Amino acid sequence: MPGGGPGELDSENPDEIMRQLVSGKLEVNCMSCHSADPAHDQAEYGVQVARQNLRWAAAATCGFASVSGSAARMPDTYDPLMPEPLDDPKLIPPSITYRKEAFDHRGQVFFDLVTKVPDKRCYFCHSNQDVYVFGAADCNNNTLDLWDGVPKWLSDEDVHLSSGMDCVSCHRNDLEHNIERGTWGPLSCEGCHIPQPPRAEWTWKVGTLGAPIPKHAGIPPVHFDKLTCTTCHSGIRPKHRTMRAKTSRAHALGIHSANKSPIALPHIIYPVFAEQEYGKIGPCKLIWPAFWGSMQGENVEPIAIEIVRQGAEMIAGKTLPRFGDWPSLSTERIAQDLAFASNSGAIEGRAVYVSGGKLYRLDDSGQLVIEDHPAAEPYLWPIAHYVRPAVQSLGVGGCGDCHSANSPFFFGDVEVDTPVTVEKGSAKKMVEFQNLNPTYTKLFAMSFVFRPFLKIVALCSCAIIGIVLLLYVLKAVLCITKAVVEKD
Repeated sequence: MPGGGPGELDSENPDEIMRQLVSGKLEVNCMSCHSADPAHDQAEYGVQVARQNLRWAAAATCGFASVSGSAARMPDTYDPLMPEPLDDPKLIPPSITYRKEAFDHRGQVFFDLVTKVPDKRCYFCHSNQDVYVFGAADCNNNTLDLWDGVPKWLSDEDVHLSSGMDCVSCHRNDLEHNIERGTWGPLSCEGCHIPQPPRAEWTWKVGTLGAPIPKHAGIPPVHFDKLTCTTCHSGIRPKHRTMRAKTSRAHALGIHSANKSPIALPHIIYPVFAEQEYGKIGPCKLIWPAFWGSMQGENVEPIAIEIVRQGAEMIAGKTLPRFGDWPSLSTERIAQDLAFASNSGAIEGRAVYVSGGKLYRLDDSGQLVIEDHPAAEPYLWPIAHYVRPAVQSLGVGGCGDCHSANSPFFFGDVEVDTPVTVEKGSAKKMVEFQNLNPTYTKLFAMSFVFRPFLKIVALCSCAIIGIVLLLYVLKAVLCITKAVVEKD
């Protein structure tokens, strides 16, 4: 984040107040977006935040300043505004050093700030990396084959960026910095590409920035009621099994200490074509929840991770290892942990475990019960990039791109991610996320197998009917001719 918001909240916890006096608040760093300086280092911003150097984080991103020391190691009594010598020589308080040659003779320094945010500032927080691993092993020595990931140097660029547009060409904002997401209105796909009556409040016009107006010839109108524009034009085309992705914000891409492993948690699954907020199907990313919780009635609340780790270490008798991937978790171990949590008195309600779309709990006899529950449902969020040109859109190959008996759009496998050993490798069908009847969808797709034959039969039938009609027309002409001749 560029600071502000949660970074500036006032705490009521005395311990947090003391720490905030040492670290300062994480104020808004306008340069996170508006700096055009090539030396601007947003990764260093993340390093300083991890060290609790919140007061110095913005300065550390500049090309003419460096920050050393760590507020996280300072005692609560340390005053950075009136520093005193520390008893421990190993403790280095936060301090800032400026590059003298960056300042002129008047002590002034140049800030290269721009109104139009450069794309590279957006990429630091909004980059996406396809997982591309074959034959690698996870922490449990299981061989991985992570399907059809595309390496960065072989992947395509968004068609808008290739055409010379910038991120902020569509994702605009006012002084309040409420950035348009492009989901509706004049800055949406329809606002630029679809002819429609202009609205009085829209200054944006159809065809702006050279946006082509698609004809969508031959596509039944029901598709525009049921599908988003991004369904056919955004992200990677659906595969027979979903892929994984790493994102900047989930995996700290670009941060110096980030786990570079392709199997690092969280495992983000995509593309999943699911029903979205407005009832239309569109591409999404998905993550399966996995947590220990307490259940009261039908309500499930997560247990604080500190309590979970302490309890697990007490059962294991040792410090738990920290893997980048899931550790193996058997159903026997789940039952053991649930029994320990229930008898410890540390939580209210019934102890449960949620993972892979299932809820695990103990019944009154102490037996493990595995069931579906709303708390175990996956979290999905829509995606819109990268945007593909029309010649690469879904459906350009005909109806069979979606409406076939084995089409990945409806019948592709969506990976179910879980540390539970007996559930690993399981999957759900894409149609289960689309609020559609799987049986009807399958039968409707199978009907497309016979549609070419139906068209041939219909054309042949029309030809035969046409020939018959032509014969009768000729007979009618002959009869009229005879009648006219005999009358004369």
